[in-house]
Amino acid sequence: MRLPNYLISTIRSRCTSFGAAASECGESKPPPKPKPDWCRIEHMKRFVVLAIASVLALAGCATQEAPAVTDPNATKVAFYGDSYTLGTGASAPAKRWSTVVSAERGWTEFNPSVNGLGFINNRTVYGDGDLPSLVIDDDPDILFITMGLNDNFSYPSDRIDPQINDDFDRIEAGLPDARVIVVEPFWYTDERADSVEIIINWVEEAANERGWEFIPGASHWIEGHPEWMADDGLHPNDDGYAEMARRMNAELVKLGL
Repeated sequence: MRLPNYLISTIRSRCTSFGAAASECGESKPPPKPKPDWCRIEHMKRFVVLAIASVLALAGCATQEAPAVTDPNATKVAFYGDSYTLGTGASAPAKRWSTVVSAERGWTEFNPSVNGLGFINNRTVYGDGDLPSLVIDDDPDILFITMGLNDNFSYPSDRIDPQINDDFDRIEAGLPDARVIVVEPFWYTDERADSVEIIINWVEEAANERGWEFIPGASHWIEGHPEWMADDGLHPNDDGYAEMARRMNAELVKLGL
């Protein structure tokens, strides 16, 4: 028995309003949606990933710094010093005076300087493993000696002057062909204890006895300029080291370097 047309229409409208499937209402199923091509999608995903990786790699190449190339024939320079040669207080090692003067001349720098070190002050090793042995082992063409500031904190000690000569004797024997430049010990305040001049004289006399070059006046290079000091009040800041580099450059020009 066939239902009346008005009942069929009513049933269809109710099915549609409640979201019933068309098959439940006696209608034919709609044509199926095409299935996605998963192989093609996976291929595209891999292409995108590879493209992104390539872009990132190129960006990395563009920003990465080229490794520094060391000239095997460059002049080798070593530094035997304390915190003022190590560069304590500078924002980066490249700002310290030793690195500035070395870079400007194309020198290869070896700088094992130590905070607080003196000829005897803050020193526990004498002989193998101490700084003189390290700079001797480096076999530099030029050696800078910038020691003595911290020995003011061990003064008066009858060991300072003999140890200056012991270190210089070892360096003279270990580096007979090196050009040795001794710098007047640095100083960090406008006030100067009597020991400052006494130790300066000991260092200068020991250098002169060996025929080494001596740079005078370095204890005054940052005198009267508190703005050149780092926040600790003990060491130069970048501006202070720039001034030290400027003054050192002027002295080195006098020496033909």
